[in-house]
Amino acid sequence: MAIQLEELQAKQGFSLQVEDGVAVVTFDLPDSAVNTLSPEVGAAFSRLLDEAEREADVKALVFISGKKDSFVAGAKIDYLQTLKTAEEATAMSQQGQAGFDRLEAFPKPVVAAIHGACLGGGLEWALACHYRIATDSPKTTLGLPEVQLGLLPGAGGTQRLPALIGAQAALDLILTGKNVKPAKARKLGIVDEVVPVPILRAIAVQRARELAAGTLKPVRAHGQGLKSVGQKKGLAGFFQGLANKELWAEVALEDNPLGRKVLFDAARKQLLKKTRGKYPAPEKALRVVRTGLESGREAGLAAEAKAFGELVMSDVSKRLVEVFFATTALKKENGTSDASVKPREVKKVAVLGGGLMGGGIAYVAGVLQGAQVRVKDKDDAGVARALKQVQGILDERVKKRSLTWREAAAKQARITAGTDYSGFKSADLVIEAVFEDLKLKHRILAEVEAVTGPDAIFASNTSSIPITELAKGSKRPAQVIGMHYFSPVNKMPLLEIITHAGTADQVTATCVEVGRKQGKTVIVVNDGPGFYTSRILAPYLNEAAYLLAEGADIAALDKALVEFGFPVGPMTLLDEVGIDVAHKVSPMMEAAFGKRMAAPKSLDGVVADGRLGRKSQKGFYLYENGKKKEVDPTVYGLLPHGKERKGFDASEMAERLVLQMVNEAIRCLGEGILRSARDGDVGAIFGLGFPPFLGGPFHYADARGLSEVLRKLEHYQDKLGERFTPAPLLVEMVKEGKTFYPR
Repeated sequence: MAIQLEELQAKQGFSLQVEDGVAVVTFDLPDSAVNTLSPEVGAAFSRLLDEAEREADVKALVFISGKKDSFVAGAKIDYLQTLKTAEEATAMSQQGQAGFDRLEAFPKPVVAAIHGACLGGGLEWALACHYRIATDSPKTTLGLPEVQLGLLPGAGGTQRLPALIGAQAALDLILTGKNVKPAKARKLGIVDEVVPVPILRAIAVQRARELAAGTLKPVRAHGQGLKSVGQKKGLAGFFQGLANKELWAEVALEDNPLGRKVLFDAARKQLLKKTRGKYPAPEKALRVVRTGLESGREAGLAAEAKAFGELVMSDVSKRLVEVFFATTALKKENGTSDASVKPREVKKVAVLGGGLMGGGIAYVAGVLQGAQVRVKDKDDAGVARALKQVQGILDERVKKRSLTWREAAAKQARITAGTDYSGFKSADLVIEAVFEDLKLKHRILAEVEAVTGPDAIFASNTSSIPITELAKGSKRPAQVIGMHYFSPVNKMPLLEIITHAGTADQVTATCVEVGRKQGKTVIVVNDGPGFYTSRILAPYLNEAAYLLAEGADIAALDKALVEFGFPVGPMTLLDEVGIDVAHKVSPMMEAAFGKRMAAPKSLDGVVADGRLGRKSQKGFYLYENGKKKEVDPTVYGLLPHGKERKGFDASEMAERLVLQMVNEAIRCLGEGILRSARDGDVGAIFGLGFPPFLGGPFHYADARGLSEVLRKLEHYQDKLGERFTPAPLLVEMVKEGKTFYPR
């Protein structure tokens, strides 16, 4: 064959093998765990197409990945950061569009053989191929996640996906950035076949030959997938699909102006409910899809490229990309200052406590990490609660078809439970999730050390008790550490690991690796009361209580923080955490940090009235079957000012709470609790819901200007007292003209 690929193979990872007229093109980017796209990759692939088009012996192409579990993970994000203007980013988008347009119009059939992650530009590449086959592996996922980086698909995805599967289904993927598994992708019509991993290549080559010979004529209908049959059966299948009422409804919506208006107005309304106008990418994507439907693909592609260019330069995208790089960097670190430290293997995890947290930890350890898990609780009821919680999560996954019932049963079997310490002897890691009582934890620690091996790690899920104090009750203090999970454990992404001065590096590295295997974003912080996340949350919630005592309206206060960008308001959060829990933690924080951490007494009456929050069906809000309803008006009778509420400016309420959190985060960095501003931003976003589009407390402070943050804190200090005293590190950095991140 005449195609010369030595240079392409060396630089961009393309190799080619011809099998009976089918050119199998393998993409395996050198020195990279995954395949990513860049202008250089695009240029190399274009040259390959030139040669394949000229070569008479090549009748069809198959595009496949050489990576173990990745097709193409998307565009190379590092490259986007080198772009200086919106015009440059628009030109990049146009270049990608032109490349995939050329692939779509290629005169010889092209089959995409997909195994592993097929995301972003990778899916756009596959969509431009003439036929798509995916493996049935759980590692195979397809999606357009660009909105999660503040972007939109920029290589034709906003036009090809709606054309393939219909606007409604496409918008569901494009506007949310969610991924789909192979079976769902087949049902939607994104892929044409789903096959076992071992036969992917063989089936792809066979389909390529059939397409080239004309014996396979794909006929597709929105949401109906593809009928891989001949012409007559294909048409029959097509008309049968048109008889489907849901399909007719979608066609009716998309193919007339009034229907499109209904569709897009409804989509925008739902979108703004979620984004509150803080994230421009989904709104722009919605407009771009609509442009393509109403004015044709050429206009849609032009709108896509322009919007892509604008978004790449937006502050929101820059913050979200920074968060992406921060979490990516954390995945490569072992949590210690010595990169050579290797984690121990953890095959068995023991969990103490069968409550909400213990059951959640058992799930992530047994189901996601894949360890054998033994749960201990004081009685059979506690044991049953833990197992029932795991079963409930698995049942939900079966219902959503992300697991079969057999797979769920096999995962459930990894978790056993009892009321004694049987099974603990072989545990590599013991995680306690009992009540926040130091004496109780010391007693349990002694019992655990008496029944476990000498190398067993003891981790506490405490959210406030210093690990140093806990380790004082241990015979092996070097193996004591904190692993602070967030509720609900199976959904919250952060794991905060806390080390005391004597924690062994290998213990830290082991727990970091365990957290990663459990699907967590892991930060490591140094010990101190409240560690990092609980410590910066305390003044935030305290300030909400102060506003409540001053006469603020509960719903208005919550709304102010949601409008700022938090997922829920502080009063809703107190109901979720438990008003009694916050009430117990408050004296501990005041004892550690003095009056600036003192909470107002305004909540004493609320706790005394038995209002614990959601768990008691009554807090600041009323609850029905566990679902939040309206504010309970009778709660105002337990607060200062009674029912007479004052009107506070929403932006001032949000500013007071946010500045408390930001100021305390800066204190944590200055005192060495945090190892970096990066870790502080990641912890606040993934653990506490700090608005991702603002990049975290440190990025927020930099963007607002440290001198302005200092000025505002001093203003509130004069007005409201010492709880707003600026962090010493902030004062120092303003004097020296520094920022937390390079400018």
